[in-house]
Amino acid sequence: MREALDLARQAALLCEVPVGAVVVKKSTGEVVGRGFNRRETARSPLAHAELEAIAQASERLGGWRLIDCELYVTLEPCAMCSGAIINSRIERVVFGAYDKRFGACGSVITLFDLPFNHRPELIGGVLEEECASLLSQFFVELRKKKQAITGNR
Repeated sequence: MREALDLARQAALLCEVPVGAVVVKKSTGEVVGRGFNRRETARSPLAHAELEAIAQASERLGGWRLIDCELYVTLEPCAMCSGAIINSRIERVVFGAYDKRFGACGSVITLFDLPFNHRPELIGGVLEEECASLLSQFFVELRKKKQAITGNR
């Protein structure tokens, strides 16, 4: 999770919502995929941290089935990312902060509870305070910048 937090900080430096993700091969402990939010930079709604990390892991491991892999992400995955997690057969998802607006791993819905052919193990709230604080700080600073530009209080 610490590496995912470092990636989230990289995203913040690019004025992206600070979300980071890593895919780890469980049997070796090796990080096989890394990603951070790049929606603004890539101008794409698909450039979520989880999807970036899953794509990199699939390329590195030579296939779309990420058996023996787990995903660490700083923010609860949304429905799109949860679907990719299910389809890539990731075995376990560990996330930090809960997302009450878009979270599909317990907050709004738990997609993994539905009768899909694959149901990853789910662990939420790991380093939750640190992950949530990073997001909160980012949005406080973003609001300050917008107020400075518009002159609104």
